[in-house]
Amino acid sequence: MSGAQTFSRSIELPVSAAEAFAWHERPGALERLVPPWEEIEVVARSRGIRDGGRVVLRQRVGPGSLTLEAEHYGYRQGHEFNDRLVRGPFSRWEHRHAFSDLPGHGGSVLTDEIVYQAAGGPIGQAVVKGKLDRMFSYRHAVTAADLALWKRWAHRPRLRILVSGATGLVGSALRNLLMTQGHTVFRLVRRAPRAHDEVVLSDLAEAAPLDAVVHLAGENVAGGRWTPERRSRILNSREKGTQELVAALGRLAQPPRVFVGASAIGFYGSRGETSLAETDGPGTGFLSEVCQAWERETLAVREFDTRAVCLRIGVVLSPAGGALAKLVPIFQVGGGGPVGDGRMWMSWISIDDVLASIVHALMEDRLSGPVNAVAPEPVRNAEFAQELGQALGRPALLPVPAFALRALYGRMADETLLASTRVRPDRLLETGFSFRHSQIRPALSFVLGSNRAVT
Repeated sequence: MSGAQTFSRSIELPVSAAEAFAWHERPGALERLVPPWEEIEVVARSRGIRDGGRVVLRQRVGPGSLTLEAEHYGYRQGHEFNDRLVRGPFSRWEHRHAFSDLPGHGGSVLTDEIVYQAAGGPIGQAVVKGKLDRMFSYRHAVTAADLALWKRWAHRPRLRILVSGATGLVGSALRNLLMTQGHTVFRLVRRAPRAHDEVVLSDLAEAAPLDAVVHLAGENVAGGRWTPERRSRILNSREKGTQELVAALGRLAQPPRVFVGASAIGFYGSRGETSLAETDGPGTGFLSEVCQAWERETLAVREFDTRAVCLRIGVVLSPAGGALAKLVPIFQVGGGGPVGDGRMWMSWISIDDVLASIVHALMEDRLSGPVNAVAPEPVRNAEFAQELGQALGRPALLPVPAFALRALYGRMADETLLASTRVRPDRLLETGFSFRHSQIRPALSFVLGSNRAVT
């Protein structure tokens, strides 16, 4: 067809072609490969990647959305599968995924080849080429890292895992990662179950036996000013919510072997320049009190001989939610800058490293008790603002005065936005965890798909 363009990109993978192909067939693989900046939702699918399989996607475009539908063909197990767009903005879009072993290497090569025709002539073609470069830098990095994670724990049995808070930023992404790792995932819900993998607290026996639990549910700490009512909801959702879950697990004939409960670096309070490890005690303030109560109830599962991990999570970097999602629009219009004097320490972690650290906590028997889930290189707030501005190609020159934040958010501002918490991931590093993103610049480039190298 006249005007058609071909895009091709290959990457070496740390597993065989058969293992890489199997990863792509598992539920959650497509979601793992969608860049977070694209705001694409999988609406419907059938028959997986086999011939005749279909997938419907919805992509947010400005105030509206665009629907795309693709069908699969040319399936050769362990070697190749293809898809073509049957509904969407391209007059032609054919995507070939080819897998081949590297002789004597134990690894393989994945080649993605796309033949497409876009509107807009040479300019339109160039725009699409740029988007494909960004997208496949992201996709291939995720594929290789996820398969390396699978390879590390391939010798361990696959688990039946219950996840609470599975609709949140971390929980929804975790579910997809766990499924592509070959685990069976159940979502804990409060309403009546609507899907085969959903379960309510009173019916946990239906999902039994459970090997593991990941407990992420809790009221949004940054959802608004801390009124007495909101403070009560934040504390109760974690303290009483964990009590109820632990009690229900205790009634099972076979309690889970491991329980990974979310906590936060708010445990340490605002500690200025002090470098903090898991052996350091709690700080002061409401968030510290909440985290202490949360961890105390999590550790109660030890009564059932269940290994308990309290994951103290830092600021999670993802444009799909959390703090970064709120900051990006402000920086994009040139309104971003440091907070207060910008000297506060910020202990951050990329979304993929949070997910991988949870898998590490599930599989690594040496881990128990508090574990700091933060990147090994925290940054000051001013540096973070500068790096975010550069990743977005925008200035970061407008500081936000501390008094303005206190006027807007009250005590919440001092314990979150203005807090200085410099945390080290000692336990993760001691047990062999490998960070995908240890420095702020490549981390922001990766999750935002900036034009700087995505590594």
